[in-house]
Amino acid sequence: MSAYPHLLAPGRIGSLELANRILFPPISTRMTGADGAVSPRETAYLAARAAGGAGLVVTGALLAATDFEPPSGLMPRVDDDAFLPALRRMVDAVHAAGGRISAQLSPGTGRLGPAEPGRGAPVSASATPWVRDPAVACRPLDVAELELLVRRAGQAAARLASVGVDAIDLHGHSGALVDQLLTALWNHRTDAYGGSVARRTRFAVELVTAVRAAAPGLPVSFRLTVAHHLPGGRELAESIEIAALLRDAGVDLLVVEEGGPPSPAVMAPPNYLPAGLHLAGAAALRAAVGIPVAVAGAMTPDLAEAALAAGQVDLVGFGRALVADPDLPRALAAGEPGAARPCVRCNACFDAVRAGATLVCAVNPQVGLEAVPLLRATRPQRVVVVGGGPAGLEAARVAALRGHRVDLHERRDQLGGVLVDAARPAFKHELASLVPWYRDRLAELGVTVHLGRAVDRSSPALAAADVVVVATGGLPVRPAIGGLDRADVLDVMDVHGGAAVGRRVVVAGGGLTGADVALALALDGHAVTLVEVQDAIVPGRATVNRGAVLARLADAGVVLLPSTSVLGKHDDGVHVDGPLGREVLAADTLVLALGVRPSTELVGSGAVEDPRVHLVGDCLQPSTVGAAVHSGYRAALAI
Repeated sequence: MSAYPHLLAPGRIGSLELANRILFPPISTRMTGADGAVSPRETAYLAARAAGGAGLVVTGALLAATDFEPPSGLMPRVDDDAFLPALRRMVDAVHAAGGRISAQLSPGTGRLGPAEPGRGAPVSASATPWVRDPAVACRPLDVAELELLVRRAGQAAARLASVGVDAIDLHGHSGALVDQLLTALWNHRTDAYGGSVARRTRFAVELVTAVRAAAPGLPVSFRLTVAHHLPGGRELAESIEIAALLRDAGVDLLVVEEGGPPSPAVMAPPNYLPAGLHLAGAAALRAAVGIPVAVAGAMTPDLAEAALAAGQVDLVGFGRALVADPDLPRALAAGEPGAARPCVRCNACFDAVRAGATLVCAVNPQVGLEAVPLLRATRPQRVVVVGGGPAGLEAARVAALRGHRVDLHERRDQLGGVLVDAARPAFKHELASLVPWYRDRLAELGVTVHLGRAVDRSSPALAAADVVVVATGGLPVRPAIGGLDRADVLDVMDVHGGAAVGRRVVVAGGGLTGADVALALALDGHAVTLVEVQDAIVPGRATVNRGAVLARLADAGVVLLPSTSVLGKHDDGVHVDGPLGREVLAADTLVLALGVRPSTELVGSGAVEDPRVHLVGDCLQPSTVGAAVHSGYRAALAI
């Protein structure tokens, strides 16, 4: 018997039967073609999730109207018949892969998006600040313009029905235009579209009515933010009122979430927040309103199975998990959940899209490249990979997939490298889940793994290789300051490795690595001060995760000292220089988290002249785990 009988049981949205209750929810990809049409790249990306076994694949938002919002790369267009051929190819590809497809329809982003054509600000429900420039007020849409957007939504729904979509989802969440009309924080209107909950919901209800009339027989879902997690934002009680009105308007399914642009970490919970963060709100809404509900938000298969068994929800969305591995549903059905590449909740996917780039995945370099086959090598070679961290593991995996004979040498007695070290804190445990996944894949592919085997330039293993992939990682950066040779000065990896740490700790380096070790120590009961030379903690990382880690640091009582330099460690404490001048911080231990430099012992510090050698990961350019995985992937493609 399957471990997930409820999750894998047939599901339903209105009249639409689904093979299981797994939903691939809408995720913006920025893969839109230059003409605004759905691109072949996005079509292949969605078809891969259908082929992987998801019961229903939902597109990212499709722009229904360009009257008040200029088209951009964020959303493909469905406001003209010219876009029908590409939409039909997308639908046909998903159906050919054995899946069902719902198209998410959006009337626009309002205050979140670009300026209205010919004006200096976007439209919105009211004259609220433009997110891109809060000094500029948005232009309120008048009643006739709102009615036009409703008509445009109906026209777009008819187009979608004509190309064969199986359902239509309305984009009512995440602080975009519909949500702006729904929410008193942004809706200050005094006409028929503002004031009471019923009036603020009028636009959403009219959208539902128009879509149902234009696409008769197609199930209609609505994606709703049930709690914004920001001052003045909507809370669950009011969302329940809205949900009842949407139910009465004919919505077949509510796809619920929490958070939004001001609180993105809640919308896409990182590893600093618990899994299943949106489940309680979804269950409460379903119990109160009685309408079928789907929930996403860092759900795991085990959480999903329990929630479905208890009748808390009807479908479960796996967004980032299916980006990381589209074959997760098939792995669950086969009774092999460990065969699916795990999502580590790093949010590299959302960070890329928020920065205006195409969707990526830290652990799955093939996202967006689903149409590009991984070709077998024309001349198999003997490949030696030196280093069993993320870059080396990925290089070994892909080289073996391409038919090369691969030996991997790791000087430690276990695989993983930084994956093991960085995952020591309990809140980063998902990072460590990559290690057994790689270990099992390498075993399946016949890679020979040599543990506890250091490799130097004279090693016979190198002489016998046709190609050498050097993935020896990085070494800690140690600046020229006093006292670093003391026993009470540790590198961050020493701490993760279990080195004894005093009660009072100063962490030097407020990047993500320093923030993580500071949080872990504080949660273990240490009194921690985090020092960063730049003017912000986790500087230069406008990421979804930054707000979450800062909130956790504050809750744990970590003292944050930006714009502060460490001068040295002495008997009386850590000497620093900051906005108040020089001072001494009482500390039993100084932990250095100042980054890494490439480890070049194997190849020397100069340029690598041997064409057989490929440098990957931190030994080439210190960066993130995702960057290391991608560099290993690229190197293996080049062999």
